[in-house]
Amino acid sequence: MRLLRIAPFAFALVAGLAGPAQAQMPPGFGMPQQDPPCLKDFVALRDEAQKRAAAIKAGIDKKIPREEACKLFQAFGAAEAKMIKFAEANAMSCGIPPQAIAQMKQGQVNSTKIRTQVCAVGAGPAKPAAPSLSDALGTSNAPIPEINKGTGGTFNTLTGNALAR
Repeated sequence: MRLLRIAPFAFALVAGLAGPAQAQMPPGFGMPQQDPPCLKDFVALRDEAQKRAAAIKAGIDKKIPREEACKLFQAFGAAEAKMIKFAEANAMSCGIPPQAIAQMKQGQVNSTKIRTQVCAVGAGPAKPAAPSLSDALGTSNAPIPEINKGTGGTFNTLTGNALAR
């Protein structure tokens, strides 16, 4: 149920990835606008992160178990980290503005917080078992008397009629 409360935040993370993080040249320079050479690599990484985010959304819609949701969030976090690492390494050559990288990092902080919440739900230490009635009464260690050890017992009706004896 907690996963459903976290779903809107996950969708907000996906929306943050949707915007392009490329620099644009002003039109009218006389030259046709060309994309930076590394833009194709960045777009591939961004698309992979968006695909992972869509898998999270689909999983939430299907109400998948917590363990599967945790795995989806971990895969999304890895794709997001890979995209941010590429953006930081190639910011100058790709023309990625610093504010776009800052937005990506803030989105990563949010997704990490959500992933921690999703993966921590129910994963805490096992609760101790409640005491049984005999533990509460203190009779769990009492010896059991052995009466009529070889002849059956008063209520032993499996070997014959108890009244006929």
